[in-house]
Amino acid sequence: MFTGFSLSDILRKCGSLFEKLLDIALPPLCLNCNAPVSSNKTLCADCWKAIQFVSPPWCSCCGAPFSIPIDSPTLCGNCMAYPPEYAAARAAMIYNDGCKRLILGFKHGDRLHPAPALAEWMLRSGKDFWQEVDLIVPVPLHRWRLLKRRYNQAAVLANELSRIGSKPVSTTALKRIRSTPPQGKLNRKQRQQNIKGSIRVNPSCASEIKDRVIVLIDDVMTTGATINECSRMLLKAGAKKVFVLTLARTKMAD
Repeated sequence: MFTGFSLSDILRKCGSLFEKLLDIALPPLCLNCNAPVSSNKTLCADCWKAIQFVSPPWCSCCGAPFSIPIDSPTLCGNCMAYPPEYAAARAAMIYNDGCKRLILGFKHGDRLHPAPALAEWMLRSGKDFWQEVDLIVPVPLHRWRLLKRRYNQAAVLANELSRIGSKPVSTTALKRIRSTPPQGKLNRKQRQQNIKGSIRVNPSCASEIKDRVIVLIDDVMTTGATINECSRMLLKAGAKKVFVLTLARTKMAD
């Protein structure tokens, strides 16, 4: 059956056969609503329509989408008023009702099986700067929140991006030294005060960061206060440049 094939060819064919048998035994389901779909790591037609993937035109810095055509790279009002520490940020989708179930299940509900597909969407969103990246770093959780949740969703995404994007990852480069209250209901100024001084670079990882181009990974970007603080600390530790890649973001530009 495998005459004339290399070992890698044989393993690939065996893997493909295993996936087909698995699909027969366990039919693939939509990553969002669990409806039957034709292949793994995908969405049903209704969920594809409901989820708003981010596409140009967008702010050349934070990646917030514009609702009107823009011919040249342009900053949104937020980035002009409050220039971020990072060089550029991109997100795969807009955080809304269409993707809320998917993201909250991944973040809080132990539904980690969509991670490979989510990372692929993120990688496509960051394609403009991915080749520059030297190191992937996830936004950290405080140890007590990590103990309660049992995993850091940003680290899960970072590890998947490392695997499919062929870049090294350091899941311990940043650490939260102070637990902060949830930021969901705080405004920009309150979030900045809430996060200030809570994140540090791990001294044992300082050599990994110095003179490197970092891509910072998180699940959802809202006002960007946490991401900005992480970027500031990475740059302070000697990083050459920081990019940001998130699964989703709130829509702030217009």
